[in-house]
Amino acid sequence: MKRILITGALGQIGSELTGKLRSVYGAENVLATDIRPSEEADGPFEILDVTDAKRMGELAKEFKADTIMHMAALLSAKAEENPQLAWNLNMGGLVNALEVAREEKLQFFTPSSIGAFGPSTPKQDTPQDTLQRPTTMYGVNKVAGELLSDYYFHRFGVDTRGVRFPGLVSYVTPPGGGTTDYAVDIYYQAIEKGMYTSYIAEGTYMDMMYMPDALQAIVDLMEADPSKLVHRNAFNVTAMSFEPEEIAASIRRHIPDFSLSYDVDPMRQAIADSWPDSIDASAAKEEWGFRVKFGLDEMTADMLEKLKQKTARA
Repeated sequence: MKRILITGALGQIGSELTGKLRSVYGAENVLATDIRPSEEADGPFEILDVTDAKRMGELAKEFKADTIMHMAALLSAKAEENPQLAWNLNMGGLVNALEVAREEKLQFFTPSSIGAFGPSTPKQDTPQDTLQRPTTMYGVNKVAGELLSDYYFHRFGVDTRGVRFPGLVSYVTPPGGGTTDYAVDIYYQAIEKGMYTSYIAEGTYMDMMYMPDALQAIVDLMEADPSKLVHRNAFNVTAMSFEPEEIAASIRRHIPDFSLSYDVDPMRQAIADSWPDSIDASAAKEEWGFRVKFGLDEMTADMLEKLKQKTARA
């Protein structure tokens, strides 16, 4: 990767991925795009609606991009509220990005998700290759996206790559409508109020990853030797699996009086119940050396420290 165009650059992952890539490849070599303007552009930025295939292609040509990272998407809970919009944005935007990659011979990355699994998927140590019958529009989009990326590789030779992200925890971007976002909001509320009301029920395990590990995984996969990529797209990746009481216990090591209560949201709980409790990331480890630095307690310590600093500056 030398010249990278990112869609959805102001979103949950894109906002931090842009900074990561600019630190690695140089700010001038990363073109950030989003449907809304950026308030803090520290490098090239353009407005882009990913459903506008013509404009996407023009930007890729003008920037002389060799890589496109397609991050624009509507997340799980928001997608259930408006499934037609989710289909049009998530699938229409993806096809447009893949077509630009095909026409301009670009390397391509887009993330999938544990949302691509469903209630009939094995819930413990979910294999890399397994039954995928999701029951949400977001999950349907992600499975279709995995298959489309494979198709563009096999049919057109596009260098497509991707991972299945678990829930991502970050101190930079506020919660954005994902089912796993309780694991972000709980840290914000711990700092601000010393308490949190979870919309996910006690005992509900979900895979998670701290954002710095997620960003490094993207870079490592994109830099990997393509001859070693057996799966190429939709690699399982994970760092930890926990339920709300375990994250609360981790927070109490720093904020002893922190309290956790529950007001379960039936829609998001149903989504969470359809996902795995833990997944097997051995294929990613074997094929491109996937690794993580942060477990639950390491993530908690860093999250609380960074959020305290962020709150003090506000």
